[in-house]
Amino acid sequence: MKNLIYSMAAMAACSMLLLSCSLSDDEIPGTKRIVNMVSEVKPIQLTEEQRVFANDNNGFTLNFLKTVNETDRSGRSFIYSPLSITYVLGMVNDAATGNTEKELEETLGFHEGGIQAVNDYCKNLIDNLPKADTDVELDIANAIFVNKDYTLKPQFEQDMQYYYDAKAEALDFSSSKTLEHINGWCKEKTKGMIPAILDEVKPDMVSYLLNAIYFKADWTKKFDPKNTKNEKFATGNGSTEMPMMSQDVYISYVKNETYSAVKIPYGNSLWNMMVMLPEEGKTTDDIINHLVEKGFSDVEDYESLHNSNRVDGVFRTYEVDLKLPRFETKSDTHELDGGLISLLQQMGIRQAFDNQFAEIPNMCDKPVYIEMMRQKAKIKVNEEGSEATVVTVAGMGEMTSAGPIQKEEILKATFHANRPFVYVIREMSSGVILFVGKFTGQS
Repeated sequence: MKNLIYSMAAMAACSMLLLSCSLSDDEIPGTKRIVNMVSEVKPIQLTEEQRVFANDNNGFTLNFLKTVNETDRSGRSFIYSPLSITYVLGMVNDAATGNTEKELEETLGFHEGGIQAVNDYCKNLIDNLPKADTDVELDIANAIFVNKDYTLKPQFEQDMQYYYDAKAEALDFSSSKTLEHINGWCKEKTKGMIPAILDEVKPDMVSYLLNAIYFKADWTKKFDPKNTKNEKFATGNGSTEMPMMSQDVYISYVKNETYSAVKIPYGNSLWNMMVMLPEEGKTTDDIINHLVEKGFSDVEDYESLHNSNRVDGVFRTYEVDLKLPRFETKSDTHELDGGLISLLQQMGIRQAFDNQFAEIPNMCDKPVYIEMMRQKAKIKVNEEGSEATVVTVAGMGEMTSAGPIQKEEILKATFHANRPFVYVIREMSSGVILFVGKFTGQS
């Protein structure tokens, strides 16, 4: 899985640029005017080590998707951002030592790379992901709210401000205004889509670490609302009517034994939504298991395009009869059995949540552990594009004890997302996944 995802990230920008050069609107044959959604991109610069981090942090993302999918058997749609969790736990990792640091880095895909390397990677993404495409609005924000009865260590506070752009703010945790203030930050950073992340502020909590990500982008070519019609969408227990957007497009498409997929680009095509639709006899569970086992099947380097032995094939430009539902989804890890901490414990992060054995001595004047975690996320998808946002919070408690592509024949495909599907939103040159979700037609 790691090699597949890593190869995809390393060569995606180059191959998409070549594809865009090989097909222009004027050159496309046929009588219909069909939108060309394959265009050039501008890559983010990552070091070799950071590309490994991006690849293997995507492995964490896919494992998180699988764990959530196995935990939530309600049949409801969901959306989450493991990248947001990575930022919050990256801040915790800065203060961790010993086995606690090891569990955090290994589970997140950083291979005991060390605090400095993790901080450098997070800073690179925070600084450069929002700048990659001026047609895509992306805001990444971090914050630390600390109980006025505790003092952060100077080095930790300095690291948070430099690497995570998170300025610590001391507050009275016994005041009702503190809850309003923290939730106000949440509402502001998500443009009102998530008005609150906390139900209460515990007076004895040491601090709250927060990350918020806001993403808004128009499709490279928008859907015409006149073509949106109510159609049947098959759910797990029958069917329902929902608005289906449609258009004929030239777009990246792939098909394997488990699923068919399209990459619908935003802005200048650096970002896209990859939608994966199960093949006949398969389910969204099969897609997720396939992703965890093999990674994405869109390795686009030159050798792969000419390798007839690849089972999964590669993304190629197709003329696609595309249909996608207009939908909204929101999720809250508090609605899952055991919550976010239980999910992360299943994935291998355990000691950071132990109030006797956590090794996080470098955050403040008292040893701390992660007492609570929560994530809320929301997405809106319509004819214009997509708007998605997420907030993750970790509450830190005081411990009870120390411790070259040639022009080819245009292929055709039909992609009607009229049954449950899996999707991800990601940046192509780095391969970084921003959001993962499953849409079932049920809220």
